[in-house]
Amino acid sequence: MAELRPSGAPGPTAPPAPGPTAPPAFASLFPPGLHAIYGECRRLYPDQPNPLQVTAIVKYWLGGPDPLDYVSMYRNVGSPSANIPEHWHYISFGLSDLYGDNRVHEFTGTDGPSGFGFELTFRLKRETGESAPPTWPAELMQGLARYVFQSENTFCSGDHVSWHSPLDNSESRIQHMLLTEDPQMQPVQTPFGVVTFLQIVGVCTEELHSAQQWNGQGILELLRTVPVAGGPWLITDMRRGETIFEIDPHLQERVDKGIETDGSNLSGVSAKCAWDDLSRPPEDDEDSRSICIGTQPRRLSGKDTEQIRETLRRGLEINSKPILPPINPQRQNGLTHDRAPSRKDSLESDSSTAIIPHELIRTRQLESVHLKFNQESGALIPLCLRGRLLHGRHFTYKSITGDMAITFVSTGVEGAFATEEHPYAAHGPWLQILLTEEFVEQMLEDLEDLTSPEEFKLPKEYSWPEKKLKVSILPDMVFDSPLH
Repeated sequence: MAELRPSGAPGPTAPPAPGPTAPPAFASLFPPGLHAIYGECRRLYPDQPNPLQVTAIVKYWLGGPDPLDYVSMYRNVGSPSANIPEHWHYISFGLSDLYGDNRVHEFTGTDGPSGFGFELTFRLKRETGESAPPTWPAELMQGLARYVFQSENTFCSGDHVSWHSPLDNSESRIQHMLLTEDPQMQPVQTPFGVVTFLQIVGVCTEELHSAQQWNGQGILELLRTVPVAGGPWLITDMRRGETIFEIDPHLQERVDKGIETDGSNLSGVSAKCAWDDLSRPPEDDEDSRSICIGTQPRRLSGKDTEQIRETLRRGLEINSKPILPPINPQRQNGLTHDRAPSRKDSLESDSSTAIIPHELIRTRQLESVHLKFNQESGALIPLCLRGRLLHGRHFTYKSITGDMAITFVSTGVEGAFATEEHPYAAHGPWLQILLTEEFVEQMLEDLEDLTSPEEFKLPKEYSWPEKKLKVSILPDMVFDSPLH
């Protein structure tokens, strides 16, 4: 539950926004992290010391549902000469550490990130005659913040969010999001660490798919060149009725060329998926399947989960050679550890060591496997094969309905426990599948109809008997069943 009020109005937990003339008593009571971010807001908007603000009535640290304490809303005049229209500028408070007393975030010093290290912003085109900012973007930002707090996965510039619904609950084509650096907000050094500002950019489904198949930064650059689709400051216009590819068909050629040259930097997705070991009946060994019908499935270990999260978290372009992040036995287990492992740049620091932990001894080699996906997840298989494996990379499906995962790897990926001799290998409920370039090309031909969902009828099965591999595309309801 939230309420709308001027940020300078008295509230139960927040005094007036401090500024150059703020009374000393208020300045001393004002949470230092909040004070630092407000300073950056006052730098941009010196004429708006008390913007309208959506505030959580019951703060997250008191048991409320909304992680963001506040979302401030400013009126930005833009710059018509630079194709920057007048718009509303939304800024969140709460993903970073506002208080420094461990009530929400663990304080770890001033040198690293504050809390999750970032706050969200959003720029919404102002409609003619609109005198006050719409408040729906604040709930959108709360939704993204809930995901961050619950999953402990942070965002980076170039990331995408599949929302599958108009952002404002209208009939708009703007139904997904990309994230980029805010063009005006500068990183802030607070007493509890550094805060950067990531801007939400609303996009159409076709633009999201292009970002998945290529990369988010490439699509963001294209959006900047189209004034009605965002322009230099990537301002979201919920009334935009055309994609950038409809506005300028030549942009699709640039995307196609980018995919061919660069591949995709999407290293994984959360999905509706499952896998079965067809090598032997499930009753032979409780470890012989990932999905145990009628029994409690094995859970991913904390170390496995952390590695998969890192794989999903970001691509591996930072490395000269694509390397799966190792399972590091020194790390803390589980997703509920106070300090989320993904908050540090663990992929860069650990992946280069290529540690082979003793736990991999428990890895099982499988003779035959059956992969199951819903239609949305299955439609990404060609992207996985063409955009990732043919470029020597890997791709992970992490189940959202069960504690399991499927990682496809190419022969160029180091640190994998699937090998050319044993291409199907499982570590508990985590399956890795190694595919040669020749087999990938064959699969792309056989799976061509996955790219035409309008002609697709479920269920659909693909089989490669000589490879002992079967793939089924199934209705969503199959994955919502207790059996999965």
